[in-house]
Amino acid sequence: MTSLRLELLAVAKAVPEARRAVREHLGVPCPEVQLCVSELLTNVIKHLGEDTPVTLTVTHTHGRTRVSVTDPEPYAWLVVRDAGPDDENGRGLLLLDAVALRWGVAQGPEGKTVWCELESPHAHRPSDLSGRSAASP
Repeated sequence: MTSLRLELLAVAKAVPEARRAVREHLGVPCPEVQLCVSELLTNVIKHLGEDTPVTLTVTHTHGRTRVSVTDPEPYAWLVVRDAGPDDENGRGLLLLDAVALRWGVAQGPEGKTVWCELESPHAHRPSDLSGRSAASP
């Protein structure tokens, strides 16, 4: 499978469009991948501001799907925080941490990339054998 690479501006309307593009690219239901796309893009909007140029990349290798968002701010620090029960914000990285196998940040002189890896949604495809083994009559 080829990689999906989207260069876009981080604006609210881009979030559902990116989720749709990822779903179409993967070709299977992928709610966890789409959740990570939403959270990573929303973090850019919230912390760096609307109209920040970003690159969203989705790759699929070795049974894993990797989602990454690159933005131009090399010095933004990601902090997982405990949101209170009445807080409306502050759970994005907690959600990412809960659904991803692993995640991290790669910083460079031109910006940073926040990435996460999930089990491939292709691993959850229903069997064509309707629950029967290949040896069953």
